[in-house]
Amino acid sequence: MTAPSVRPFGLDAVRLDDGSVFARVRNELLHLARVYPLDRLLAVFRRNAGLDTRGALPPGTWEDFGHPNEEAWSEGDYPGREFAQTANLLRGHYAGHFLSMLAMAAAGERDGSLSAKVDDFVAGLGEVQTALAATGRYSHPGFLAAYGEWQFSRLEDFAPYGEIWAPYYTCHKLMAGLLDAFELTGNNQALDIATAMGHWVHHRLSRLDSERRQRMWELYIAGEFGGMNETMTRLSTAAAQPQFLETASFFDQQNLLDAGPSGTDALTDVHANQHLPQLIGYVEEYERTGERRYLDASIGIWDQIVPGRIYAHGGTGESELWGPPETVAGDVGHRNAETCASYNLLKLARKLFGHTLDARYMDYYERTVLNHILGSRKDTRSTGPLRDGSPEVTYMFPVHPGALREYDNVGTCCGGTGLENHVKYQDSIYFQAPGELYVNLAIDSELDWEEAGLRVNLESGFPLGDQLTLRLEGPEPDSVERTIRLRVPAWAAGEPELRLNGEPVKSTLVPGEYTALTRAWRPGDELRLTVPAALRAEATIDDPRQCALMLGATLLLARSDATTAFSFPLAGRRAFDGSLITGRTGAELLAELAREGTIELDGVRFEPSWSGAESKYHMYVRSDDAEIAFGGVGTGVPNRVRAGGGTFVDELWSVGTFIDRETFLDRVAAVANRVRSEGLLGRGELAAVLVGAAGFDGATPDPLPLAPGTVSAPTTDLGRVPPAVAIEILEDPAPSGWFTTAPTVCLRGFDVDEPSDQGEQLRLELRVSGGEWTPYEGPVPLSVEGVHHIEARVSDAEGRTGMTSREVSVDTSAPLSRATVKDLGASFEITLHAADDVSGVERIQWEGPGTFWGTFQEAFVRAIGDEPQVIEFAATDRAGNEEPRQRLVLPGSDGSR
Repeated sequence: MTAPSVRPFGLDAVRLDDGSVFARVRNELLHLARVYPLDRLLAVFRRNAGLDTRGALPPGTWEDFGHPNEEAWSEGDYPGREFAQTANLLRGHYAGHFLSMLAMAAAGERDGSLSAKVDDFVAGLGEVQTALAATGRYSHPGFLAAYGEWQFSRLEDFAPYGEIWAPYYTCHKLMAGLLDAFELTGNNQALDIATAMGHWVHHRLSRLDSERRQRMWELYIAGEFGGMNETMTRLSTAAAQPQFLETASFFDQQNLLDAGPSGTDALTDVHANQHLPQLIGYVEEYERTGERRYLDASIGIWDQIVPGRIYAHGGTGESELWGPPETVAGDVGHRNAETCASYNLLKLARKLFGHTLDARYMDYYERTVLNHILGSRKDTRSTGPLRDGSPEVTYMFPVHPGALREYDNVGTCCGGTGLENHVKYQDSIYFQAPGELYVNLAIDSELDWEEAGLRVNLESGFPLGDQLTLRLEGPEPDSVERTIRLRVPAWAAGEPELRLNGEPVKSTLVPGEYTALTRAWRPGDELRLTVPAALRAEATIDDPRQCALMLGATLLLARSDATTAFSFPLAGRRAFDGSLITGRTGAELLAELAREGTIELDGVRFEPSWSGAESKYHMYVRSDDAEIAFGGVGTGVPNRVRAGGGTFVDELWSVGTFIDRETFLDRVAAVANRVRSEGLLGRGELAAVLVGAAGFDGATPDPLPLAPGTVSAPTTDLGRVPPAVAIEILEDPAPSGWFTTAPTVCLRGFDVDEPSDQGEQLRLELRVSGGEWTPYEGPVPLSVEGVHHIEARVSDAEGRTGMTSREVSVDTSAPLSRATVKDLGASFEITLHAADDVSGVERIQWEGPGTFWGTFQEAFVRAIGDEPQVIEFAATDRAGNEEPRQRLVLPGSDGSR
């Protein structure tokens, strides 16, 4: 076994403070855990086993009864896809998550009534397992599900999603819930049930060769198995049965194990949450086997996801699929960031930190647990049926302009993980090793540090404060020296400070690392870490102009119903350290956020991503400086677009930050001379830029006093520079960068040295996609679809010429999709097709009774029911055009065929 270097404390050792911003949603989910009837969760299992459902209705949506004509078929009596009538084939998964939530809540709250509820739930599942075994219908007495064994056998024959729905995914949720019940509440029956299930899983998969299993796990959704490798590895320890390590290895997906260490991309167009839980399992397998390839695979795949496929709140994926490497802005759609994926990334982050002690994993954890997970639960306190029946959480946490969170999600996958997310916020605040305490997150809480015989009280007001204070309490402990390690967050601005009992501590405080203090700790000791916060703009990895605004750890969302991107003058407000200058300090902005719930910038209200609000928002804004400015103080000089599409301020700040004023001024002079040589800065404008830069102190908007003649910089006398021309588009592009309405091209010529020498003395010409140069006489509509190379040329009376160009991509038409239907007798096989001749088809999505709005991968089968079935589908192109949903009506058994 290879144990991690540090391990978390038990949930019962850490108490979340009621004043924490996390307590709001924790309390709502604890209420749900206490009041939700177990009979509703057990109903689908009891119905499947032929037991009395006690009049209970299932939770609903995905977690509902099957088709009235559906039976609990075994692999031997399944009538085939042509005749089987089925529905809600993922049922049982939500119950597994609910059992995990109950076990976590029971442990974390030390609540005997919740422990008793866990016992009752487990006993109910045990009755179902016994009843299923008594039928003699299934391949092994350990089988437990809310449907028959046929889904597993059909997976072994590579049945697609539509005929089956991720049977091992549901199996994982049940087994994980049972193991949580055993490990967190000591329920031995839960271990017995899980062990029997483990033997059934081993029995099924050991009959198959590796090649067949690999093909199964590669199937979109149908082959999704959650974290079965993690669960079987956990079970091998809990049940003391090493055989289950072999069972865990049956779920190893070789392409991921190879791609992680090699850095080969294996994620593009792959279902994110289908594969993330496997990575957690690989770390678990490494811990039990010592085989380094498992850990290397998880670290390597993590590096392909974070940060190159991560949105500002920590989420990943579009329509549940990963896009290309190093692509964030280019993968903004309308269904980004499945909450399940962030749930699993957090589980992976804490495990990787346990082995590497690399603070970047906890930096990611902080960002995501605050901005995505906390923000995924509705803010307002639910009442009545909603409070007693729904987790009120998101499925997607979208990132496009004018996005809106949609809460509820009873019975869905994200509704299930949402049950767990909000009752275990304390699980990663502190980690421990012999003689060491790691403080990972500044969340107000109390820790029972048993090894040291002390209680640790953490106060911070996170994320609205800038100080973390640890106070130690308890009886006089031993005199052994121990080390407390505090994470200095990567977003720290200015100079962090550490004090012990009020006195400064000489310590290296590096943002993005841990700082350590070793001593014999005593009751009454107080350790205080001050971490200044600042407002900053974080650019996406693939588009430096698409930025998210962060205030300390908090992601700020711009409130607006607009569906096109906001533009903000961000670069001209940057300080030498990269933060944004607004005339208010970071502490003042945090105070405003705490007081008002929002902050205002340029007349726009920004709210924290973690607010759980119901307003439309923009997660990203567009950095667009019309004027050259320093520290938010304008120079009066236009920030003109250069031939390559960039600007003066873009190049100036492309280096990131500046260590001192001298380096900054040298950079300003060098860039200004280049822009001047391109005809985009006049003589007077160049002087204004240099004066403005010289008056900037790098941190405040207050100009420095400058004596006459003190501003100098190396410049080149270029004489008369050529005129310049700008290509302007009147319309805004879609988030994809494509224009989905016909753009209008305008040219504007100018001479920066002779502002009055314009108009008739400048000759403008335009060329589109290598065609003929034509005189420009006015705005030109670009109605032809495709990718166009626009070139513009300007000449003055002396023949001096300036040029510029830009790419303009136009796709104004939605793709067209169609369905072909094959009559199989008692069922229909449906294949969806789509075409788009311009930007290309991005995806086809579909939904039918008992399924969700998922991405089409391959033909699927729908059994004929008593009533007609409506299949809805629509295609989206890469530009972002989505066709209206189309409807395919499949007749029922009494309809005409």
